[in-house]
Amino acid sequence: MFGFTRTAAAVFVAAAMLIVATLPSQADTGAVRFRVGSAGFIIGVGGGSGTLTFRGKTYPLRIGGVSIGMIGVSSTDLVGRARNLRRASDIAGNYTAVGAGLAIAGGASTARLQNANGVVLEVKGTKVGFSASIDLSGLQISMQ
Repeated sequence: MFGFTRTAAAVFVAAAMLIVATLPSQADTGAVRFRVGSAGFIIGVGGGSGTLTFRGKTYPLRIGGVSIGMIGVSSTDLVGRARNLRRASDIAGNYTAVGAGLAIAGGASTARLQNANGVVLEVKGTKVGFSASIDLSGLQISMQ
């Protein structure tokens, strides 16, 4: 009646299923919270811990690789979003600054960082203590 044969209809259905099966899974956004602490003279190395809340579950994180040009002791509490997550483990990796990178004004800092998995962290926070500068572009996150 419509000019379709069973073979043509089967090919059409198979092609539609193949297209749907090859579409990338939907990426989601999770909430991140972490504290980075540091101590040193001129060049210090900081680390800390945090959490990722993703799809109703909370995952503990370990933070490392923060480069700090400083004299003194400081800690930075950061909160924000992790975008482009397909699964919680995508958050793990080394991050580099994207866009404007890190800005610090009056003790408040914001950063936009990305890892090799395509996860983009958009974080903001405040610094407590004394330090000259903090560079989050070498940030390393691992899951505990």
